Amino acid sequence: MPETLSGRKRIVDYMNKHGISRSQIAIMYGMNKQDVSDYLAGRKTNPAANRFIITLIKDFGLKYERE
Repeated sequence: MPETLSGRKRIVDYMNKHGISRSQIAIMYGMNKQDVSDYLAGRKTNPAANRFIITLIKDFGLKYERE
């Protein structure tokens, strides 16, 4: 599976900068908070996690660049 560390870091930085909580993301995307937290922390790295990270990158208008 592709590495998502850079993308996850960009998402978390964006969320912190704009005051967006994991609970708010969970509500907006119809998910439970624990899954959102696990995906953003990298504890779950399955295909669903990767799709979610890519969706957030696109929805937040972030650039994905490998470090």
